[in-house]
Amino acid sequence: MTQRRVLAIGLDGYEASLADRLMAEGELPHLRSLRDRSARFLLHHGSATRTGLAWEHASSGLDPQAAGRASAVHFDTQSYQAWHGGTTLTPFPAHLNRSTVVFDAPYFDLARAPTVRGIVNWGAHDPGTARGSRPNGLVGELLERFGEYPARERMYDVVWPCVEQTRALGDTLVRASDLRTRAARWLLAERCPEWELAFVVAGELHSAIENLWHGIDPTHPLHHLPSAAVAAQGLLAVHRAADRFVGELVTAFPEATVVAFAMNGMGPNRSDVASMVLLPELLYRHHTSRPLLRTPRRWSRAPAGLPMADPAIPWSQIIKTQIRQFPEPLDSARRIAARVLPESVKRRLRTAAPQAFHTAEGELRLPLDWMPTELYRPHWQRLPYFALPSFYDGRVRINLEGRERSGIVARADYPSVCDAIEALVRDCRDVRTGEEVVDQVVTCGGSDPLELGPTGCDLIITWSNAALGFEHPSLGCIGPVPYRRTGGHTGPHGMALLAGDGISSGDFGVRDSYDVIPTVFRLLGADIPGKLSGSPLL
Repeated sequence: MTQRRVLAIGLDGYEASLADRLMAEGELPHLRSLRDRSARFLLHHGSATRTGLAWEHASSGLDPQAAGRASAVHFDTQSYQAWHGGTTLTPFPAHLNRSTVVFDAPYFDLARAPTVRGIVNWGAHDPGTARGSRPNGLVGELLERFGEYPARERMYDVVWPCVEQTRALGDTLVRASDLRTRAARWLLAERCPEWELAFVVAGELHSAIENLWHGIDPTHPLHHLPSAAVAAQGLLAVHRAADRFVGELVTAFPEATVVAFAMNGMGPNRSDVASMVLLPELLYRHHTSRPLLRTPRRWSRAPAGLPMADPAIPWSQIIKTQIRQFPEPLDSARRIAARVLPESVKRRLRTAAPQAFHTAEGELRLPLDWMPTELYRPHWQRLPYFALPSFYDGRVRINLEGRERSGIVARADYPSVCDAIEALVRDCRDVRTGEEVVDQVVTCGGSDPLELGPTGCDLIITWSNAALGFEHPSLGCIGPVPYRRTGGHTGPHGMALLAGDGISSGDFGVRDSYDVIPTVFRLLGADIPGKLSGSPLL
């Protein structure tokens, strides 16, 4: 082929500091070779990391402002319902007059890119769109040749309480990555070989770091657990598999210019318990003077302030059974079932995915009823403010007159209420360490909070540490509760590696994550649409 070719490899969950350390130890030879001959950039995703939509930003080429979406969680001011919304954006290759094949890019809506061939939602982490392909039968061909994605039932598992589950997750992700490698080569070299742009994304590192981080971080509170050593082995094995993935693709298409990138970095999880459990309870308790969340004695008296979770019961179920409006747990029955049910059945119960549906307008919606925050929703209309479901930082919505159907807070009181919320959360201390729990509070309402959109919130709270319980001077102790994910999206930078004819190797500093997609246009010799965010790296 004589035309320009670009192979864009998205490494979802790649943490540059960890990968660089492994390379320095002699690991990851293919990534090390690619890095050494590449123009190297660190990528700054900024506050957009909080949206949880990094791969929508990549697939669309738009930042949150241009996309009009501040979060993956949507809130309806009339019904007080919240849901996890799929993408409704046009993928960037729809604006690119080049033959394109896509494989498993999250938040890539093939229906909105009618000239693009490929497959989405085979094994993506947080796919953001329904499974599909173009041509229509292509996904069936993939499944006939390679089968279902091996980690489909495990990628979101909370495994730190159990050595065997930790080992199983690492092993499964390695198998999944190796199968992805074979599937990607088949798609790009055999089934759809005529392409100018190939956009493939691998999410095994994402699944691994979120659940195995405690194995490689000596400062992590769970690093002392028996599962930590197995988690470290699993993380190394998954990185080796990701290295093979990159090496196979780069070797298979030597004429292609390579753009390997991750939109943001990874690190320890500081948000799950605070945002999903403690913040909703704090705001509820502040206005009702009574708790919904109960703390079992075994949690409050746990050694080192680290409650353990029963590995046979899903984390969300463990927490929800301690929130009073939820039906009382049948603890003895659960424990009997945990002993007698086959592991395959228990795994399906642990990982049962929420049932997605499409609206009449084609919008994909996933329920959030697995999240403990949702159990406070029946009270939202009667509260002046409340915590929204969140995958990352704490997100607070004010029940504002003229915006929410049952608004309580007057527009004139909005600034003082924002200040009161900030003071409330800043008064909290970590029950385990005694340290402040809040890093930063950002007010998002702008000059006219009545205009706040359905994916917005009035305040975002970033957490300074992984608090498992809050101590408030007047409201008392909230929690502690067990960890959920041990890793999260706290790394300072993503990265981009550009390698090909005419590209000089070297370190070129820090750029915006949004600069990757305009770079793809530039490398293909295509005009860059003005609607895209960012500017070319080269």
